[in-house]
Amino acid sequence: MPSTVIVGAQWGDEGKGRVVDLYSAEADLVVRFQGGNNAGHTVEVGNLKFAFHLIPTGILRERLCLIGNGVVVDLAGLLKEMADLEAQGIRVRGNLLISENAHLIMPYHPKLDALEERSLGDGKIGTTLRGIGPAYVDKVGRRGIRVGDLAEDDVFRAKLEGNLREKNLLFERIYGETPLSFDAIYQEFQSYYTQVREMICDTSLVIYNALREGKRVLFEGANGALLDVDFGTYPMGTSSNPIAGAVCTGAGIGPRQVDRVIGIVKAYTTRVGEGPFPTELSGDVAFQIREAGREYGATTGRPRRCGWFDAVVVRKAARLCGLESMAVTHLDVLSQFERIPVCIGYDLGGRQVEHFPNSLAQVGRCRPIYEELEGWRSDVNGVSTWQDLPAAAQRYLRRLEELTELSIELVTVGPQREQTVYCSSS
Repeated sequence: MPSTVIVGAQWGDEGKGRVVDLYSAEADLVVRFQGGNNAGHTVEVGNLKFAFHLIPTGILRERLCLIGNGVVVDLAGLLKEMADLEAQGIRVRGNLLISENAHLIMPYHPKLDALEERSLGDGKIGTTLRGIGPAYVDKVGRRGIRVGDLAEDDVFRAKLEGNLREKNLLFERIYGETPLSFDAIYQEFQSYYTQVREMICDTSLVIYNALREGKRVLFEGANGALLDVDFGTYPMGTSSNPIAGAVCTGAGIGPRQVDRVIGIVKAYTTRVGEGPFPTELSGDVAFQIREAGREYGATTGRPRRCGWFDAVVVRKAARLCGLESMAVTHLDVLSQFERIPVCIGYDLGGRQVEHFPNSLAQVGRCRPIYEELEGWRSDVNGVSTWQDLPAAAQRYLRRLEELTELSIELVTVGPQREQTVYCSSS
């Protein structure tokens, strides 16, 4: 391994948590480097189902897990996630560290998130209303409160007082809302601090020392490359950088410390929230994919928008992230179809384009150009080797490799750990 980055190569929800769980078996450290609890991973082990929002899924294998400085942390959500996992028999304390440089999501951030979304009306972003965007705004605006500030009472007090003066003016004078109480928030975060203080440290230094010692480090991104704040369908995306380059600033390592990058893709495409989606389906086919793939958000429960595989999207993610290989998830969902279209390019105003446009308006005008492939119409849930996959499924996967110029490392054919086909010898 020694240093591997795993990123989503579509619009998120590609099954990163499941794949991180698989690769964690060979890791010593697992590090989350961006995003917040707007992202969600679901991992099934036996008859247990585990939901993750901030904690890396490597915790299931008792690996040392780090929440990096690039993450915005909702401490209430984190403590609930810890309690839920511990109630399921997972040892979290002693295996989890939090960067002292990570920024906190404060109670005024979700409130602002909801008010801003409401004010946008039909032009809303479709956020999860978890306060992620407003927390990153405060971080970039140099008025954010960091996890390490909780250890310095005078610093925390001064920052909270200053932020509340500004935010309460907005709530009262712009939105006509009730102001928030300094005392209530202060006491709330003092309580949180007593519960997490032993986990707070310089995680960048922990990673640096681990790499120097030759330990294997796995970096886990949230969201997907096409939601990136710089290169995604801006502004219909997330507020951070889910692309692989963000691991340097989000975890505190140098670019020469990254050995390889793996992209995670579904065998089809999904998207949550607003924004253009060229291969989006409606009607019975979309319903069939959604139900077979259980395409409902792990964080919000919202039904995901579903469409056919889009090679244009994955090619952009591969270019942005420096992908050399990919893991394909949910292949079993496509077993119900006799013919399976794959998007190989777009029609944009009568001309064929093979690269994903940067303009949101242009993406909205793109119409998919499909190549139709033969389906396999047989159950693949019990398949464990490449050779045992139906011939049509093998041809489908080979075509994805050709269209994206990426080799496939593994394919998942069901929700369980063992429902994985490794393709290194295929």
